[in-house]
Amino acid sequence: MPSRVEQKLQELGISLPAPAAPLANYVPYVVTGNLVVVSGQGPAIDGKVAFTGKVGEAHSVEQGQQAARLCMVNVLAQLRAACGGDLDRVRRVVRLGGFVAAPASFTQHAQVMNGASDLAVAVFGDAGRHARSTVGVPSLPADFAVEVEGMFEIG
Repeated sequence: MPSRVEQKLQELGISLPAPAAPLANYVPYVVTGNLVVVSGQGPAIDGKVAFTGKVGEAHSVEQGQQAARLCMVNVLAQLRAACGGDLDRVRRVVRLGGFVAAPASFTQHAQVMNGASDLAVAVFGDAGRHARSTVGVPSLPADFAVEVEGMFEIG
């Protein structure tokens, strides 16, 4: 029988992918004490970047939200690996960090990042409510349009 969180993911129509390998000299996550820190994840599907370029030029705010949601799906895949396959160990989403590749005139970074935040709350309920930072950047690795990282409390 699937876990509570896995059931919620199924209800949302989400199947978590295999965790992606790091793009450089870092690890995909670190577990220390009761915290898991997940390195930044891009908007990839089956190892291929689905959203490249800048939000506000190549992509609308709504497409940026879709990219952020996809990043969060990939964060959850890493988190599941960090939890030994059991997402029910997650007690709280502590913090999410978002990076949005955008032109200097773009100001809707927070709305874009809501794609990731909304998914965290949909999956974990009140335990998914988190602190957050979102920043605009001129470019991201692999030409990601959005990148999301996270910190989680586990039991």
